[in-house]
Amino acid sequence: MKLTGTHIPDKILHARNKRISEERLLEEVEKIFEREKTKDNLILKNLTEGIETESNSFTFDLLETSKIYHLSDIEKVCIDYRLRFLNSSYFKAELPYEAISKIKHLEKLHNTKLEGFKIMAPAKLFKLENADDPLLFAPIGNQYYYLVHSWGKDLHPFRKLIMWPFKQLENFIVLLLVLSLILTTLVPQGMFNQQLTTAQFFMVYLFMFKWVAGMSLFFGFKRGKNFSEAVWRSKFYNA
Repeated sequence: MKLTGTHIPDKILHARNKRISEERLLEEVEKIFEREKTKDNLILKNLTEGIETESNSFTFDLLETSKIYHLSDIEKVCIDYRLRFLNSSYFKAELPYEAISKIKHLEKLHNTKLEGFKIMAPAKLFKLENADDPLLFAPIGNQYYYLVHSWGKDLHPFRKLIMWPFKQLENFIVLLLVLSLILTTLVPQGMFNQQLTTAQFFMVYLFMFKWVAGMSLFFGFKRGKNFSEAVWRSKFYNA
């Protein structure tokens, strides 16, 4: 006589069916899903409406040090990589469910309701007035923020270098000087003399700089652009 093994999934199913009917079980599970859906909708509403607040009631001992940032730290990164740090209500891209899930986890862990969310991301991801890597923050207080969730792809490895000229006016002038020098060296030697003297090269360089600077100012003003240190918290697209 061959003995058959004990199949645990069958045993637990049998025990469940003795305790509750399938119809009753589905009703209870449906109620759980409805409660969770209500919580999700409340959090999503809070994110899209962007309620302004300076702090949340976190439990200090439960905070992770690696996720606490001062506004000055956020400002430096935003300026270096030309990012915006704005109210979550301006965010136009789709929020991943994982972000909502982490908010729910934090609210349960700290026994509080989180508000005043901010998002750090490139300007193109915000629905700004005058209209790759979002980070979701919640305020702790005294200009400190807690990183709730980050998602999306990493920024381009050379983004900081590419955005360096637009960090501040001094950087932009350095770019114009270097660009003017490169363009001056490309001027054909026979255009003025067989061999340009130092004084002539310097004069051509000055004219080239005035031309490059003039074109840059024209297009910059036309598009309403400004430097990163002035726009990292701006709600305007053309900035």
